[in-house]
Amino acid sequence: MPVRHGSDGGRLRATALVCLAATVAGSVFGVVGAAFRWCLQAAEGVRADLVEWALRLPGPGWLIPIAAAAICATIAALLVRWEPQAVGSGIPHVEAVFLGEARPPRISVLPARFVGGVLAIGAGLVLGREGPTVHMGAAVGAEAARRARMHDRDARSVEVALAGAGLAVAFNAPIAGVLFTLEEVTKSLRLRIVLPTVLAATAAIVVSRLLLGNHPDFEVGRVAAPDLAWLPLFVVFGVLTGVLGAGYNVVVLWLGDHVAALPKIPAPLKATAIGAVIGAALCVAPLTVGDGDALTQMILDGHQFVLWAAVGLLAARFFSGPLSYSAAVPGGLFAPLLALGALWGFVFTGGFAAVWPHDTTFLAIPMAIVGMTAFFGASVRAPLTGIAIVIEMTATTSVAIPAVAATVSALLTARALGSVPIYDSLRKRMPAEQDPNQRGGNDRE
Repeated sequence: MPVRHGSDGGRLRATALVCLAATVAGSVFGVVGAAFRWCLQAAEGVRADLVEWALRLPGPGWLIPIAAAAICATIAALLVRWEPQAVGSGIPHVEAVFLGEARPPRISVLPARFVGGVLAIGAGLVLGREGPTVHMGAAVGAEAARRARMHDRDARSVEVALAGAGLAVAFNAPIAGVLFTLEEVTKSLRLRIVLPTVLAATAAIVVSRLLLGNHPDFEVGRVAAPDLAWLPLFVVFGVLTGVLGAGYNVVVLWLGDHVAALPKIPAPLKATAIGAVIGAALCVAPLTVGDGDALTQMILDGHQFVLWAAVGLLAARFFSGPLSYSAAVPGGLFAPLLALGALWGFVFTGGFAAVWPHDTTFLAIPMAIVGMTAFFGASVRAPLTGIAIVIEMTATTSVAIPAVAATVSALLTARALGSVPIYDSLRKRMPAEQDPNQRGGNDRE
């Protein structure tokens, strides 16, 4: 029988059960999330080797990466047809479940997102690993709640706690995982949300680090804190980033709506065509596609791109990301957003250096790091989560003050332009899932 909440003892037992379930499920999910990340790394290596081998072949060897990307995208789309909840990021669905607007994720979401995500992201589509990982975590949490026969409110607590654990594992960022649940999904600081989320994220990240190693996602050398006299420049950068982030959201939604509205073309065939386009880009300009981690690492390593080449990369990724998302296969938006922000920071610094009479090369890496947080804040409208993700992924705190200044400026600018947070917009575009027997009600009290 579900635990009743009518007495202090009942509430205490219910809280203890939620925390226990979140901890156990978080530990289990740590294995799943680590396996997903390992498979993505392996798929990226296979992709690079395949492209290199194909381009050395006589004749039209370039057709091989195009065909491979198209096939992978097609299979991923067919998995979505088998399990419709596996479409897109998964984060809008997690939020909709918490709001009582959708049914909890089925456990079949896990294999569909795992395999579909490895195929789509591994094939080079400009998608992030966090969407599938967050949604798989929520599916594990929902299954744990079902098996424990929890009350609806407690079940939602376990689901969102595991969603936070999913983000923690995706970026090796436990603090960001907790903040994501509190700031983006639930907008709640109640103890019954905070405590299981902390426990789930901690359990998942401990297991994940035992399997994959205890190190940040990006290797960054010592970054000196910019002098506070440069703070106005970071504010200006944030304002421009707010404009860019609002524009990016428009492109994501516009392409998604128009690709979905194409008549008489089955969704798997749309994914096939988009996969083929990405495969062609892999042969011609590989840095324009993929999740962007390699590109971000190059920028953080101090790699010097020619300014116009960096502008071209920025423009290409500005559209390749939304195009990939419009394929409606498993994959998220976070990682491409972070790469786009780092690249935008590099471009902004290069443009500023062209008109500033003194050397500004020391600003390149700080501006790239700040660009990651500011672009995320402008698009997602979750500034604390974005700042925490970047700090944990880079193990760098010296640019925290410029990051706050730029992120707040970007967020306010995007809001002033009337831009809606991207996951709110995507959630409103989800197909209706309501039925008379589903659990409902907004649990944000």
